[in-house]
Amino acid sequence: MQPSELVMNPKQVFLSVLLFGVAGLLLFMYLQVCIEEQHPGRVEKRREQRVTSGWEPVNYLRSTPRIMTKEKIQEHITNQNPKSHMLKDPKDKPANLLNSKSPTRVFTETNHSQGEAPALSRNPGSPTIQLTEKQQGTKILFRKFSETNWSVDIRPLNKSLVTDSKWKRIDATQEKRRSLLQEFCKKYGGVSRPQSHIFHMVSRIYVEDKHKILYCEVPKAGCSNWKRILMVLNGLAPSAYNISHDAVHYGKHLKKLDSFDLKGIYSRLNTYTKAVFVRDPMERLVSAFRDKFEHPNSYYHPVFGKAIIKKYRPNACEEALNNGSGVKFKEFIHYLLDSHRPVGMDIHWEKVSKLCYPCLIHYDFVGKFETLEEDANYFLQLIGAPKELKFPNFKDRHSSDKRTNAQVVGQYLKDLTRTERQLIYDFYYLDYLMFNYTTPFL
Repeated sequence: MQPSELVMNPKQVFLSVLLFGVAGLLLFMYLQVCIEEQHPGRVEKRREQRVTSGWEPVNYLRSTPRIMTKEKIQEHITNQNPKSHMLKDPKDKPANLLNSKSPTRVFTETNHSQGEAPALSRNPGSPTIQLTEKQQGTKILFRKFSETNWSVDIRPLNKSLVTDSKWKRIDATQEKRRSLLQEFCKKYGGVSRPQSHIFHMVSRIYVEDKHKILYCEVPKAGCSNWKRILMVLNGLAPSAYNISHDAVHYGKHLKKLDSFDLKGIYSRLNTYTKAVFVRDPMERLVSAFRDKFEHPNSYYHPVFGKAIIKKYRPNACEEALNNGSGVKFKEFIHYLLDSHRPVGMDIHWEKVSKLCYPCLIHYDFVGKFETLEEDANYFLQLIGAPKELKFPNFKDRHSSDKRTNAQVVGQYLKDLTRTERQLIYDFYYLDYLMFNYTTPFL
């Protein structure tokens, strides 16, 4: 054979490359199917991530017609089909969660479909088939739980232990708060479908079995002192005043509701007194910023600070990029309102509607940070706590700093434009509505 005969012409080269490419693609697809059959959990996890991801992201900082004012949202609600967000009868299934990422998308129904797991080995007695049966059993439990006829009526508080008449005013305020939240959820709570598993929904709820209390933790709304109270009620400490910050947050002395099985979760949700304490969203946001970014912090500076400075500070110096210290409030707000955040959300500034799910978990007691001490002490009376136990009023950390109040918030908001302030309000719109907070900073 002559050397010239060994040289392939361009057409032959193209066909050879094409054939090799097709063969490689088919091999890759075959291997992927094999892997998914052997690891069905990964497939389910990916499907769950697609289901729980919800809506397409919206960039709050960009002018877009999807950013709607309060009035437009109300008008949009009015024009919706009433069947999509109104309950026909209190005995019907409860309102689902308001689990959207912005008020512009709250009142629109989403439909997700979740496919079945891929076919597994039929070999009787094999670990694969046993795992499948276990997964099917868990699915059945989840289905039964989700189909449970949750009561939409507010369960009356047991006031037999309250003997002092001084609590009448606080009790009247409490009834108004509960009724307002319940009416809101009856009206609008059925629009969005739950996009999280029950274990995630109850992951912020602390359990105190002795007095049958469920407390949903809202950071920057008195949660540290509330956990101290729960530790005292549990018999873990004689006084709330000698429990350190680290023992409260890192000691793992308290149980959370997601540590129980489905039966334990369900029975406690139906029989225990459920409490949530909230705070003005703008105040809570500023308080979180001051705590996490204006003081040395070995977690928030390197994780959040570096990412925020890198993305939102033009020509940032090398030192700021390396240590993440010195984040400005305006930069923090840009991060908060950006759908493509360089780092995810954090519980300290997450919406209460996504921390405690108040339109699915019907809270018996709604306290507010603005009246924290009297609300908390009234609640302790209701659950029969020892008479000597009072809610502590000390500041958990940075005690020399002035407490975040309306005046302090006003100072921080001065650096923001009116549009940015409006967008913050839009971001926390559900919290403002559910808990009847006004908007003095717009």
